[in-house]
Amino acid sequence: MSQWPIGVFTSLDAGLGVRMDVVADLKIPTIHLHSPHHGKRDEAQAKDFLAQCEAAGTTVSCIFCGSDGESYADIPTTVKTVGLVPEEFREARAADARVTAQFARYIGCDTLGMHIGFVPEDRQSESYLDLIKVTRSLLDDLAEHGQKLHLETGQETAEHLLDFLTDVDRDNLFINFDPANMILYGTGNPIEALKKVGKYVRSIHCKDGIWAKNRGVDWGQEVALGEGDVDMRLFIETLKEIGYVGPLTIEREIPEDPEQQKADISQAVALLEKLRGEILES
Repeated sequence: MSQWPIGVFTSLDAGLGVRMDVVADLKIPTIHLHSPHHGKRDEAQAKDFLAQCEAAGTTVSCIFCGSDGESYADIPTTVKTVGLVPEEFREARAADARVTAQFARYIGCDTLGMHIGFVPEDRQSESYLDLIKVTRSLLDDLAEHGQKLHLETGQETAEHLLDFLTDVDRDNLFINFDPANMILYGTGNPIEALKKVGKYVRSIHCKDGIWAKNRGVDWGQEVALGEGDVDMRLFIETLKEIGYVGPLTIEREIPEDPEQQKADISQAVALLEKLRGEILES
């Protein structure tokens, strides 16, 4: 596969990414897949999905964990409900991630992705130390099968994310870098953050957003790629600078408007193909 193949975030049933027919229509060669719902991750369904991938001419580079009860309605709700951080859900979600890992093995994918949640600031707190323990246990199980985990950026500053990776201390833990999330959550300049965490970046999302007036308190606004504050040309140039060569995976989170979602992704494909050509030739 050539450097920077175009990808798209896809969902079979969770409503968080485009459908496979869009992948086929736009001839997207690689995808990130949101994990299917409970009861839809067995070997037979994996084979059915692989047949869909073959028909669409695409391959899966990462499967993202998602759990019941998670909500991104606003920042306080995200803090309470998302990832492994909420203590009341932690063990159950780690167990569910193991089911997703088995599904990934059925389809031949060695990479899981995850929003771990808002990691506690106090690195000596009981909750933080338990989060480290649970994360290590999950990573050790993944390592036994040659799998790795990519944590998606946005809910921590680059510095705090680096601290967490250091404290977990596992060599199969990496980063899925989403520049728009740094803006939407108000956690830092995405280009500066990318440079700081670059050695851990193994996958990315190409998504754009606009800063909120009250950063870190209110949501920013997600917009079509190239229409926000990320600066996609500088983002791709920085990917080249840090040596990233993997897929450029588009994410456009407006499943309530599938026609506009498809149009925005088509526009994003054209933009990324243009930037890729110009930057690789420079």
